[in-house]
Amino acid sequence: MTAANASVPDSPAPAARELANAARTFRLRMAVIDCETQAVLDTTRDRYGRTVQAGAAAAARAHRDEAAVEAYATYLAPHAEALLDAARLALDELPPARHLPGWCAVLDGLAASASEIRRTLDRPAAPGSQAERAQHAALWPRLTAWADHGFIASNLADQRDGQHHQAPLTDEEQQLWTEKAQAARRRGELELTESWYAADGQPITLAYLVEDDDSTVVALRGDPDAPGWQVIGHYAYEYEAGKALPAPVPPGVLRADVSRFNRPVPAPEVSLLDLIRDVVEGHSAGDASNALLGAVQRGYDAGPMIRLQELLETSGQFASALETVQGRQIAARLSALSRQIELLTCEVEEAAEDLGATVAVLPPHRTPVLSARPRPAVDATPPTAAPRAGTTARHR
Repeated sequence: MTAANASVPDSPAPAARELANAARTFRLRMAVIDCETQAVLDTTRDRYGRTVQAGAAAAARAHRDEAAVEAYATYLAPHAEALLDAARLALDELPPARHLPGWCAVLDGLAASASEIRRTLDRPAAPGSQAERAQHAALWPRLTAWADHGFIASNLADQRDGQHHQAPLTDEEQQLWTEKAQAARRRGELELTESWYAADGQPITLAYLVEDDDSTVVALRGDPDAPGWQVIGHYAYEYEAGKALPAPVPPGVLRADVSRFNRPVPAPEVSLLDLIRDVVEGHSAGDASNALLGAVQRGYDAGPMIRLQELLETSGQFASALETVQGRQIAARLSALSRQIELLTCEVEEAAEDLGATVAVLPPHRTPVLSARPRPAVDATPPTAAPRAGTTARHR
């Protein structure tokens, strides 16, 4: 398989929007490939997530790798270099901001991936051979780099065609509208609806300012919960605001090394429903004790309570990473809840051990009830009907 890298001489350069759409189409196609692959991989695992059909799983990944290479060759290979050039030009035109060095590193990584993919596609192995499968498997990390981070290049290319915000308010108008919005914020009549970051790294928030049963869309620059934020525009509708305000740039990530397309193999996991069922179907104290211990088990195959604590801790990290006043407050609340879960986990573990130490079984008078009761025989005499209301039974 060979990518069509050569462009026709004297042909017009593709527009930035066309280049950006090529990257978006490739990402969308990769998302479809990933969903289809995960659906197949799910059929190769048991109920706890352990792979039990290794051959079928390997075949699914090989098919995924091949489909990803074809998607890149079809949608992105003819445009990758031009897209990176357009993105670098846009990057040079942006005002200084904290995120620009990171974006520059992303573009360098994408360029390295594109070069490696091009070299491999220019020397394809025999179709259907083991060598071709090895080639495709080696390219998978390069392809997912574009699928995961190509949106930064496409957004930068779009920025060149985007609008440049011109402040529609004079200094006096800005002060007046800021005071109005601050007063509405204090009385609870400033409804925040949407937030994004501009190219200069400043947050912008849309809000509805309510005054005398009338609402106006206002745009705020800065953290609405911290001192110093200002109103930079007011509009009749959100659509009008979107056309006039600085375009949003791609949001950040919580962890820089996380990839949607390279998720780790899921650890074996027992659900809470399974643990509850183990207790309901159990007969001895040990059965219930083991179910409780399963909920608080730590390590690789951690139980649900440990996973819940991990969720709280990770969500707290996310809230803190927002770098807003409310984000820091919520992070503190989640951290406190995580500590409470840790204490509760220890209590559950102690109770489970004590329950297991009782060496007891359920008493026999707790007899089961048959869900399907026996039916009367076909030739059996039907039961005598009860006397009707208002009648008196005769006695001989």
